[in-house]
Amino acid sequence: MDRWKDRVALVTGASVGIGAAIARALVQHGMKVVGCARSVDKIEKLAAECQSAKYPGTLIPYKCDLSNEEEILSMFSAIKTLYQGVDVCINNAGLARPEPLLYGKTEGWRNMIDVNILALSVCTREAYQSMKERDVDDGHIININSVMGHIFHPSARVHFYGATKHAVTALTEGVRQELRELKSCIRVTSISPGLVETEFAYRANPDNPELAAKAYSQFKVLEAEDIARAVIFALSAPAYVQVSELVVRPTEQLL
Repeated sequence: MDRWKDRVALVTGASVGIGAAIARALVQHGMKVVGCARSVDKIEKLAAECQSAKYPGTLIPYKCDLSNEEEILSMFSAIKTLYQGVDVCINNAGLARPEPLLYGKTEGWRNMIDVNILALSVCTREAYQSMKERDVDDGHIININSVMGHIFHPSARVHFYGATKHAVTALTEGVRQELRELKSCIRVTSISPGLVETEFAYRANPDNPELAAKAYSQFKVLEAEDIARAVIFALSAPAYVQVSELVVRPTEQLL
């Protein structure tokens, strides 16, 4: 990880859970980390904690609604002005809505598409352009995917969400192929967690908190730091090694 010291990383959805754990880990390794979310109060608190701990890097909170392309473009423009550009882009932000295919609300579907697919794609495009204009050929784009991007779950509540994550799997491979065609050494990685104990399940099931609690209590689930370690593993691989896909499940998880 030494080569990433003092370089710039963007982490979307950095306020809680996996995003916060990734941001902290990158700061611990000496990176300048722009952590974005719709609300930055928790990121500001995390930034203060990192500073108090005297980590070698810095966490910079940035307020951004990823469902709004103009806000994303404005964020990349600000990063260019302040820090020249992005060397690592962690597309972590994602959400699930319990909207089945046969009677779900269009608003919920659109929300998942806007954040899970479109925001990820816009951030990927802008991160690549940032690297290209500065002749950065060793950058890295990491998409926090899900096991739902590789399986078909029987629960109707997650079918549309799973479809967006299958899209992330396809998009990641498409970016890898496009980079290869351009003879670029920028790497792209998909990391697909299984059950991770965060606020995610509660947000995905606002009408049924008992269901979320049950999901996290049925066996020992992953912690956000487990996924942060997977990110560090991908980033620290030698330049000739591309970790294209990592699936990280709890040992006892079935699907």
